[in-house]
Amino acid sequence: MSENEQKITGEMTLGDVIQKYPETIPVFFKFGLHCIGCHISAFESIKDGALAHGADPEALVKELNETINKAPQG
Repeated sequence: MSENEQKITGEMTLGDVIQKYPETIPVFFKFGLHCIGCHISAFESIKDGALAHGADPEALVKELNETINKAPQG
């Protein structure tokens, strides 16, 4: 990863990631996390959300990072 690439971790909350990187919403949907508007998403970590929905947290975080690092920087 280059020094100017951004990084999402499994400990970050879904709400923070969605607010900062709205382009990740389709990735959450793909992994079965349809709780974008849910009040729990503001407090639940990506790792915990993935596990609660039967998704692989490492694969989710990897795809989230791929998504934000290929998106145009604004």
